[in-house]
Amino acid sequence: MRYGILGTTQARHDDGTPVDVGGARLRALLAALALAPGRARTTGALIGEIWVTDPPVDGHGALQALVGRLRRALGKDAVESVPGGYRLSADPDDVDLHRFERLAEEGGHALADGDPAKAVDLLDAALALWRGPALSDLPDATAPAARAEARRLD
Repeated sequence: MRYGILGTTQARHDDGTPVDVGGARLRALLAALALAPGRARTTGALIGEIWVTDPPVDGHGALQALVGRLRRALGKDAVESVPGGYRLSADPDDVDLHRFERLAEEGGHALADGDPAKAVDLLDAALALWRGPALSDLPDATAPAARAEARRLD
């Protein structure tokens, strides 16, 4: 499974077919989990990132319901329950933002090493991952989105 958060949040099967992720809150949950693929995110952090200023009365129950919907969309093993939270079962390279960061770093090293042709290939591949504003479905992702945009402009 591949995840896109450089633009509208999306998921695609390995063969490229899109997965219907659903509504805004479901996309926000996926974006929040995709920020840290393979790493645990606490329920409190996820609730804060999805509902920002207006969390539901039963935030844990609402989050659990969203996780259930996301598992139905992506597959039951895509989101793991961990003590105190959830984790997206993915490698960083499965998420376009992290793949962009890796390619941009490798491109910078190639340029510093005097290999401009390799740098162009890597940096072009990194820029091609962008489909719109970073983390556009995550209501309060100003800081990580700004870091990604600054890196893109570099």
